[in-house]
Amino acid sequence: MSLNHSPETHSRLIERIPQVTGRDLPEWFTTIENGPSFVRCDERSNWLADEHGLSHGYAAALVREHERTRRARHY
Repeated sequence: MSLNHSPETHSRLIERIPQVTGRDLPEWFTTIENGPSFVRCDERSNWLADEHGLSHGYAAALVREHERTRRARHY
């Protein structure tokens, strides 16, 4: 199951991640990069939620933001 948030909801989720999880985005990005290599974003989100006890909404937002940031680095 894939979660697609509106841009506004995505921004609010991303803003709250440090307070909710106690970890900043760069820490989560490192966790994602060092985790298992999944082909699909929803697989990565499910792993992140299950492995690190996140809600699927926050996990999906983290994976989406990581992908957005990673793509921006390549341009």
